[in-house]
Amino acid sequence: MLEYHQVSVIYPNGAHALHEVTLTIGKGEFVFLVGPTGEGKSTLLRLAYREVLPTTGQVIVNGKDVGRMPHSRVPHLRRELGVVFQDFKLLPDKTAWENLAFALQVVGTSRQEIHRRLTELLAQANLEHKADCFPSQLSAGEQQRLCIARALINHPPLLLADEPTGNLDPQTSQETMDLLGRINLNGTTVVVASHDRAIVDQMQRRVVAIHGGRVTRDAVGGYGPEESE
Repeated sequence: MLEYHQVSVIYPNGAHALHEVTLTIGKGEFVFLVGPTGEGKSTLLRLAYREVLPTTGQVIVNGKDVGRMPHSRVPHLRRELGVVFQDFKLLPDKTAWENLAFALQVVGTSRQEIHRRLTELLAQANLEHKADCFPSQLSAGEQQRLCIARALINHPPLLLADEPTGNLDPQTSQETMDLLGRINLNGTTVVVASHDRAIVDQMQRRVVAIHGGRVTRDAVGGYGPEESE
């Protein structure tokens, strides 16, 4: 589902974000990316949806080499992925329903199909009763669940989440991760960059540690002592 082959990223300011990273994430896996801030976790995610291009090496998403992909194909790639951000990126002047509908309207989905899909997604995120609320009327946890629902709008085989519990309290963090866990059980590959030691330790999934732009550990389990901030 997601492959990095000897990938290095050097930003225009000369900062080395990644150093010859080789990593494979299979279909249906749930993987945590852990490690201190600024060590390359978010860069790995951004490579997958081509917000960042590799300086050297290859990034393969669902069989497609995103580095060699024509720019005209990038919107299609992004519609095949679900991306969840820590800061939500919701449209403030649209209701929960409208935030979800927007992504389907721009690709010409019928009104009937939009209604069917949104009813399903809001139920999955336990937000049926919040459909007419604006983001400012939702709690942080509700906003994050809405973001996850939006990320699933096109049935993506791969869901990427960058610090999805970073702004949430422990109870709300647990609810968010339970939702991601259920999504994974339905067959979606889930990759989560996280600093949330309690969540990582509790879920006991595959953990890939990134330090200094390199993979330093790749094993099933929790947050290792070497991954401290």
